[in-house]
Amino acid sequence: MSTRRTFLGRALGVCSGFFAARGLSAQTMQMQMPMPMPPPANPAHPQTAPPHVHAMPSSTSQTPVVTTDVGDLAYTMDGSTKVYNLVAEVLHQKIHPDKTIDVWGFNGSAPGPTIQVNQGDHVRVIFDNHLPEPSSIHWHGFEDLIGNDGMPGISQEPVRPGGRFIYEFDIHQTGTYFYHSHMAMQEMAGMLGGFIMHPRTPYHPRCDKDFLLHLQEYAILPNNTVPNTMNMEYNWLLLNGKAGPAATPLIVRQGDRVRIRFVNLGMDHHPMHIHGYTFQVTGTEGGRIPETAWWPGTTVLVGVAQARDIEITADRIGDWMLHCHLPHHMMNQMSSNVGTMTRRPGQPAGVDMNTGMGMLQGTPGAPTGDDYGTSLGRGMGFGSTADMATANGPQRQQAMHSMPGMTNMAVDVTANANSVPGFPQDAYMEGPAMAMDQMVDKPENFGLRPGWSGYMMGMMTFLRVLPPDKYDEVVARMKQAQRPNDPYASLLQSIS
Repeated sequence: MSTRRTFLGRALGVCSGFFAARGLSAQTMQMQMPMPMPPPANPAHPQTAPPHVHAMPSSTSQTPVVTTDVGDLAYTMDGSTKVYNLVAEVLHQKIHPDKTIDVWGFNGSAPGPTIQVNQGDHVRVIFDNHLPEPSSIHWHGFEDLIGNDGMPGISQEPVRPGGRFIYEFDIHQTGTYFYHSHMAMQEMAGMLGGFIMHPRTPYHPRCDKDFLLHLQEYAILPNNTVPNTMNMEYNWLLLNGKAGPAATPLIVRQGDRVRIRFVNLGMDHHPMHIHGYTFQVTGTEGGRIPETAWWPGTTVLVGVAQARDIEITADRIGDWMLHCHLPHHMMNQMSSNVGTMTRRPGQPAGVDMNTGMGMLQGTPGAPTGDDYGTSLGRGMGFGSTADMATANGPQRQQAMHSMPGMTNMAVDVTANANSVPGFPQDAYMEGPAMAMDQMVDKPENFGLRPGWSGYMMGMMTFLRVLPPDKYDEVVARMKQAQRPNDPYASLLQSIS
């Protein structure tokens, strides 16, 4: 019987003799993998010399979609054809100030960059596989020819390591779609991206701001960096590849009409909730909903493999929470206690947060040593032997010396707290987490209340509805930052 393992072994064995060493780009560092020389251009699709690179929809009448913390995939023009180069690769990605993981994504990020096209466009996507195993790309929700469906072994041969496949589309649909690997474990390792089809005539009423949020989850042991793609429970919940408070807020001016597009490709459904507003659900992964069928809500369930578009008129000023309402999805590094469950006055946690969370420090590392197990406990099969009389005592400032930029967390409990049934609960989640405002500082966070980051975890961010003067100040700071490949670039260019 041919198993996945034997199939991959044969595929890698056949290909290995043809590969030459070449660097593999990553988001924050580089890895080396054997890669082939680029194949010659397909005679049926001759490539011209690299023309001007475009980073947003060519139609100036459309409001560009902003995918925070991710950005867009640029394109070139070959005659009247928009040409996108999509590269599947292995990445090191920082999802939180003190957590970097190994993921599989596209063009330097997971999720991959958003592709934006217009109804009526002819689009070519040149897919290069820089993974160590075969892959292919499925274009989720597309109505097109079977040869472009991306189903390995059905509509095409799997794209082997170092291989290339060219997809071609005539865009006649409109709405929120996405692309992803059609290898299940690759999907769970991060391989998806947005594909926005703008209508020829902008939707009515027209939106002033348009955002895309990908909903993702990973299961990662505290002293590991590799997601367990077979797990059914998850301890890191992300928006656009970042866990709160690292996720970048959505910045809008008071009075803007705002569209938010949610895309979910994982193992969990996500009830996405926004504070302060009743929205209208205006689209699904099947396209735009007729206005007479829109429905109101403050929470929308985004099921696996689904997209949901919501729209509001942002008339009320505030830093409004936007998050998944599953309680465990509002947590980072969810944990179960080990050891003593009592709280004694003045008794601190016995180790700093890095050691307590099982993060390796110093040289040489000892990943299997007892002291490198997590002292706070994660319910994943082990704990450290570090001297911790209690797993949930108040944190002292000197216990946080290895976490620069973090402020102390005030733990305010009543004198009889230990006698109250149900107290204490999970150590890491028993109230506000460690505030780390400085560690996640960025222009979009300017003006947030001090200590805000201690209350933001998991699949959480803000819709920041700002009065005109404060909006102008935040936008000016965003422009001054001059960040390379800024996801807000298309929006900033449109603001005088």
